[in-house]
Amino acid sequence: MRIGFGYDSHRLVAGRSLVLGGRVVPHERGLLGHSDADVLIHAVCDAILGAAGEGDIGRQFSDTDPAYKDVSSMLLLERVRALAAGKGFQVFNVDSTIVLERPKLAPYLDEMAANIAGVLGISSAQVSVKAKTNEGMGLVGAGEGAAAFAVVTLAGGEAA
Repeated sequence: MRIGFGYDSHRLVAGRSLVLGGRVVPHERGLLGHSDADVLIHAVCDAILGAAGEGDIGRQFSDTDPAYKDVSSMLLLERVRALAAGKGFQVFNVDSTIVLERPKLAPYLDEMAANIAGVLGISSAQVSVKAKTNEGMGLVGAGEGAAAFAVVTLAGGEAA
């Protein structure tokens, strides 16, 4: 078993869709980034990459590469899953938290978990997606951005 931790954050801006967990969430602003800026998926990707010993999402998918401009982060998650599988790893579970003042995310959390589980080829019961506010503190608390944290457990791996 291997454990990985991931984190990501992006600024909220006008003129972009708010994409979280592979789902467009109705809101007047979206997250700024080279891809769709899905902080949840980016944190999950980083956690998987870390556990697999493959660095981070920026090393795998450069934000200067036009191939990733506005790409769905779900595609990046699929590529990260395939990279881990190529090393003999299977994702065993995902535990994640999105930090965002608004909108309220409770109505979308099960769908986000199902989206992640579908790409990773695991049960939705193996994926936890939670949402918290930052209680008005800091840049996220001021409504200027969003952050996400993820922990994953990988099973398997290459023979030593």
